[in-house]
Amino acid sequence: MHARFDLMRRFFWIALLILIALSACQPAAESAEPIPTLARLPSAYQMEDAERVALNYLDAWQAGDYEGMYALVAAANLEATPFDEFKSLYDVTYEEMTFERVETNVSSLLREADEVVVLGYDAHFSTRLMGEFDDVGRELRLVVDRTAGEWRVAWTPADIFREMVGGSRVRFDPVIPNRANIYARDRTTTLADQLGRVAIVRVIRQSIPDYEACLGLLSATLNRPVEEIRSRLEARPPFWLVDVGIIEAQRYVETHDVLEATCGASFGDQPSRRYNTDARMAHILGYVGYPDEADIPAIEASGFPQDAIIGRSGVEASWDETLRGRPGGRLVIVTPDGEVVRQLASVTAQPGLSIYLTIDPVLQVNVAQIVADAYTQAKDTWAPGSRGAAAIVMDVNTGEILAMVSYPAFDNSAYSPFPTMGRENAQQIILANSEDPRRPELNRATQGTYPLGSVMKTITAYAAANAGVYDLDFRYTCTGVWNRDIIRTDWLAGGHGVVTLSSALTQSCNPFFYETGFNLNNADPWLLPNYAHRVGLGEATGLEDLPEQTGSIQDPDWKRITFGTDWTFSDAVNLAIGQGEMLVTPLQIVRWFSALANGGALYRPQLVHEVGLLGDTLRPVSEPEVMSTLDFEPGVLDMLRQGLCDVTTQSFGTAEYVFRNSPLQALGVCGKTGTAQAGGDGTLLPFAWFASWAPRETPQIAVVVVVENAGEGSAVAAPIARQILEAYFFAESRIQN
Repeated sequence: MHARFDLMRRFFWIALLILIALSACQPAAESAEPIPTLARLPSAYQMEDAERVALNYLDAWQAGDYEGMYALVAAANLEATPFDEFKSLYDVTYEEMTFERVETNVSSLLREADEVVVLGYDAHFSTRLMGEFDDVGRELRLVVDRTAGEWRVAWTPADIFREMVGGSRVRFDPVIPNRANIYARDRTTTLADQLGRVAIVRVIRQSIPDYEACLGLLSATLNRPVEEIRSRLEARPPFWLVDVGIIEAQRYVETHDVLEATCGASFGDQPSRRYNTDARMAHILGYVGYPDEADIPAIEASGFPQDAIIGRSGVEASWDETLRGRPGGRLVIVTPDGEVVRQLASVTAQPGLSIYLTIDPVLQVNVAQIVADAYTQAKDTWAPGSRGAAAIVMDVNTGEILAMVSYPAFDNSAYSPFPTMGRENAQQIILANSEDPRRPELNRATQGTYPLGSVMKTITAYAAANAGVYDLDFRYTCTGVWNRDIIRTDWLAGGHGVVTLSSALTQSCNPFFYETGFNLNNADPWLLPNYAHRVGLGEATGLEDLPEQTGSIQDPDWKRITFGTDWTFSDAVNLAIGQGEMLVTPLQIVRWFSALANGGALYRPQLVHEVGLLGDTLRPVSEPEVMSTLDFEPGVLDMLRQGLCDVTTQSFGTAEYVFRNSPLQALGVCGKTGTAQAGGDGTLLPFAWFASWAPRETPQIAVVVVVENAGEGSAVAAPIARQILEAYFFAESRIQN
């Protein structure tokens, strides 16, 4: 560039010298042509200087240095556009663009006049949502600024984009994909959809008849602070049409007339989340809502506005990105009256993918109703003192969860930003839930932690036989009393007589397992705790779709860290019968019983089976995944199965009377009752457990039930499990949705 300008100067001076020489050779005339004056010669302001200023301006632009850019603007333009307005125009434009960076490439430098230079260049923009696009053939005009004594940029809004004149602006017209549906495993039962309707409230600030009155009305209608609404409106030029919020359908009916009169409001239509499960799957589905402040940067980076509706709990949260898709739209320049004068870029929205749960919808309804009915029937006995219950049905050969119920349930529709029952009623429901000591929002199936009671005896027997502490034909005489530390008694006065490993499980003989805990501890204090961890207790199950608790298993290290005391055989004895400080979740136990049924495979629990667009081929989320495989020494698994299958069939089985007349006897149900002391002052009833699988020979499902503070496992939990098993295996027993 510099060489070209030097050559031009040389040509000029050569031409001037030739002109002077020719003039000297001409005869004198009465009126000779005057020699060119300095005013007619090229300006003393050089193009190289103009180029330097232009390049510095573009460098500052690329660096986002507004002050550096503004310092290079001509004085006349500075007067026309104060710095705050200058910066605001860029900020607002960039916000619409989801701007990330700009790169420039100079293509030409031309002198229009002595004191006007035009730099030609192309711009390459990168944005979060629109990707990358080019704006070619741009021009940057420079003039001689007499105040600065140097070239300066003759800036106007057209230097952002050339069509931005006369108040035109950049606008992003979004295309927000509908949130995808959630279906049950039958692929036809819709659990959540977007068929609810809400209204978008829109206003133009300069058209509001009474600004302060309007702000107060919008605040009351949208349930948002006045200053938040004011900031939203005043962040945009006064002539912009601004979306200020969304109201549910009933609220629109009540307020649209006064909003039109006070604010000059207009309205748009938008779909909203709707749940179709009558609260029977609230703990699984969860609900949607506005993002927390900490979530907003990530939400905006993905192209959604900061008030986007996202998943807040349940699979709505864990599968949020899949369900909401990715926004699209077009970036346009519009005149003040909304006419589109140019499209800068566009991107196609990516629809959300529907998810298909592993949940059997009919079975889920059955299980929820069975548990609720148990509370109704026990309203005069154990139900008033029981805060809740959980029941899970798992496919033992895949880890898929077919039903998951936590009682009491809650209405997840109330937690939506646009509740179908109206905001006032929804707030009352949410308040009642928060004050309910039963904690309805707690998913007891995955987050409830309980002592396991006698169901723990299955793991104690496994450890004793598998580690060789007991032979498979070991015998023990159960007198009903055990007193190596304190006097401990059996649940059956007088005991059970001579028992084996297998029959001790069937009869749930306490003294046998006190002695087994003692002997395991003598062999190795870590033996029983390690076997508990081996079968998945005190560990996450691997469920990725819902939050879960890990519970805890006491061991020598745990006791030393927690209480600062040494482990004793009494601790091992408590652990052996599922008491003491141990805590487990129902999900961990249904996984353990599934492993007993399938031969030792501990599957990762699954709640989501497939994803895809409605009408397209669905994509499996993953194949069944075995996270670990339990080792069973020869005969050990058969021993455990024999003892558990006799629980429901032999006269001495703890749950035989529950299943005595059930059609399930033809299939065979294998299970274990559990009654776990609740602690406290002794007035609370125990936690009732029943863990099972069926059929006996070709297992399909495992069922686990726990009922808080309800009494004996055989009297409370086992009858509930029986009804669930019958609902699954016998269609005529199912309660229809």
